[in-house]
Amino acid sequence: MVYKKKVQLIKKAEMKLLRVLAVVAFVFSNTTTFAQSNEECLQNLSIFAEFAKVKNYDSAYEPWKSVLNDCPSLNAAIYSYGEKILQYKIKKSTGAEQDTYKAGLADLYQKWATNFPTRKGKNRIGNILSSKAQSLLDFKIGTKMEAYQTFDKAFTEDANSFTNPKRLYNYFKTFFDLYKQGDQGVTMEQVFTKYEEVSEKFEVESTKLAKRLDTILKKEESGAPLTSRETRNKRAFGINSKAIATYVSNLDAIISKEATCENLIPLYQRNFEANKTDSVWLKRAASRMDAKECSDDPLFVTLVEALHNLDPSADSAYYLGLLNDKSGKSDEALKYYEESISLETDNYKKAKILYKIALKFKKSGRKSSARSYAKKALSYQPSMGRAYLLIANLYASSANDCGDTQFNKRAIYWLAADVARKAARVDESIKKVALKAAESYMGRAPSKTDIFTEGNEGTTITFDCWVRGSVKVPKL
Repeated sequence: MVYKKKVQLIKKAEMKLLRVLAVVAFVFSNTTTFAQSNEECLQNLSIFAEFAKVKNYDSAYEPWKSVLNDCPSLNAAIYSYGEKILQYKIKKSTGAEQDTYKAGLADLYQKWATNFPTRKGKNRIGNILSSKAQSLLDFKIGTKMEAYQTFDKAFTEDANSFTNPKRLYNYFKTFFDLYKQGDQGVTMEQVFTKYEEVSEKFEVESTKLAKRLDTILKKEESGAPLTSRETRNKRAFGINSKAIATYVSNLDAIISKEATCENLIPLYQRNFEANKTDSVWLKRAASRMDAKECSDDPLFVTLVEALHNLDPSADSAYYLGLLNDKSGKSDEALKYYEESISLETDNYKKAKILYKIALKFKKSGRKSSARSYAKKALSYQPSMGRAYLLIANLYASSANDCGDTQFNKRAIYWLAADVARKAARVDESIKKVALKAAESYMGRAPSKTDIFTEGNEGTTITFDCWVRGSVKVPKL
């Protein structure tokens, strides 16, 4: 009996040992398989990345596809290179094969968002989804509504990483196209609201670039040499700034046909009661009416007063200054303009207000005040080329008022050209316009023949008019 029990215990122990060994064998087998699979993925990752770096996307495709299928969370390069590989394959294919690549590209972005939604701890969903939306447009994948909805999801979920100027522009453009189709339920008011949202985003991105560029410009102005990195950054910031300016101009060109006083005034009148306690709506409505020269309408006064009573701010004070200017109350207007500047705490917004005030003074013929406010704007944003151009134009328009001889009067064009060239140096977005203006001013300045006839090369000409400056006659 005792012997029988011992045999049973031995058999149970043997069975238990066999089960343990089986588990160990299974784990070892799977670990080995995983290790082999992971090693293979790493090899394929290296292979496709090397091909992709030299834009040999045909050779990169198969190893890339293998890594995507087997190890989708291995490395973000699967998606950054995968986007380029599939876009290339779409361009090089037709028919059913092309449709397969298109579907693969659309699916790639979803996997990208799932596996690598962040980079260096920062959300990248806005960048990923806006890139997807742009591809939907570029390769005619799905409908325009689907492209817009993807843009909109990117903007609403993560506007911080949705910064690409072309995509921001197309975000609005697709919405505007849906409005023009007339059968998508998009209203004119929604179009204006979307325009303001996208314009404000462009403003945010433009200011970020300006801040980084101004740091470099201040160092340059001090005479300190720039590092190679700062030189590269200056060029990159300039290129990006120019891209933003181009797309903002395109954006304005689209909306200008719809945002007329004939459309804006009845629209805002109709919606005023429902929005009179909404400071954002009031501010946008007043801004649009001011931009489109609709500020003579009584509705503008209603909007401004409602805004100032609800939320006294730099914007509302500026508009009150504008109203007083239009009424001929210059001193009262200046008081509100100054209040606007003091209420604004952000230096770059302050610069924009100062520039707008400078424009108002220029328009009313108050040149000295216009220059003063333009210079104040530059003290807050040295990269504001528009302010330099404004000053250059003020000088050029004063040729007949500054100087006792024809030569001395025309000499002011040298001063205007110098300022215009400075605008080109600090602001890539207006470089072409500024250089063209400088060339025009030089064409009106005294020629070499004039200098030779006067015999005054190298002398200094002082302007006793409002300019209160001087210029040196160039040497022959």
